[in-house]
Amino acid sequence: MDIRINHRQGGFTLDVAFRGAPSGVTALYGPSGAGKTSVVNMVAGLLKPDAGRIAVNGLCLFDSARHIDLPPEKRRIGYVFQDGRLLPHLSVRSNLTYGMHRTPARRRFVKFDPVVELLGIGRLLDRRPSKLSGGEKQRVAIGRALLTSPALLLMDEPLAALDPARKAEVLPFVMRLGREFAIPILYVSHALDEILHLAVRMVLIQEGRVLAEDDPEVLLSRSDLQSHLGRSETESVISAVVDEPEDAFGLTRLRFGGHTLKVQQFQAARGESVRVRIPARQVAVALSPPRRTSFQNVFPGEIREIWDHGAPFVDVRLDIGRPLWARITRQSLSELNLKPGRPVFALIKSVAVSPGPSDASREKEPSLVVVDA
Repeated sequence: MDIRINHRQGGFTLDVAFRGAPSGVTALYGPSGAGKTSVVNMVAGLLKPDAGRIAVNGLCLFDSARHIDLPPEKRRIGYVFQDGRLLPHLSVRSNLTYGMHRTPARRRFVKFDPVVELLGIGRLLDRRPSKLSGGEKQRVAIGRALLTSPALLLMDEPLAALDPARKAEVLPFVMRLGREFAIPILYVSHALDEILHLAVRMVLIQEGRVLAEDDPEVLLSRSDLQSHLGRSETESVISAVVDEPEDAFGLTRLRFGGHTLKVQQFQAARGESVRVRIPARQVAVALSPPRRTSFQNVFPGEIREIWDHGAPFVDVRLDIGRPLWARITRQSLSELNLKPGRPVFALIKSVAVSPGPSDASREKEPSLVVVDA
């Protein structure tokens, strides 16, 4: 995805430019009113930009300078909305095949049976939408979009209307889409947990502008973005691989950057990629490695940044091979004489790390391990 858009609507100006990941999920994140839905509607061809260029997989969909503006039906884009928008008079099977039958046979690379199996909707095929739960409707809507064999899948807050139970039902299916079908996904959300589960690339939008774009792990480590991420406290996100699902002491061992992180046991497969979310208040700092301590995770590192809130505490960004935030008191900062460049040790309790949703069948997409959620 290569997207450069300029558009004015009333008193709001949208001026964004970003590149999406070649596969997997690119997430647009920001508060309500930031312009996220306008962006996906322009990519879909439902809204025309004043100027700019939109290209997907080398195909130019819109170029104001070259007077290119493909109609929506020519863009080969699947769109999943918040509310599913299924056709109420058709069965699930007919809803699924509605767009597929309008896609030329030579362009169909997504087959019916694998989609039904992936989404677990085989038993629903003869039902009408009125007989489906909210989670089932969204799974059918995702299947309908996939079966058009799109070059790009747009998902505009597809889980926003679901309660936590239904969201937990649908999320694992969304996680698997990129790997199973190799279709790039542009995913809109203002829920950070969803993005940490799904995204390989994150685009932070506020007031119609792109503030930053990168791997979510990188963006969440930046102190200058903390106030824009809608979080109540500073935290780190570390990508890791499951090294040992259960050791002799009932802990799961994760591997990252030559280190081993011990956490509470959770259901995962050896070799599975996960993300660990660690609040700064769960990280302690020491000048030397403690000899006798209950901390199971002790990592050598170096201080990179000290972020002063003007409060009784400060946040310290450490480099342990990955960025890691620690929250300490001003008294500790003074007594330990901490400053950028000083070597230290980071301490994290294993019991502070508790598992979040995980789909052990995945091999490449990262799941999320929520720390002290």
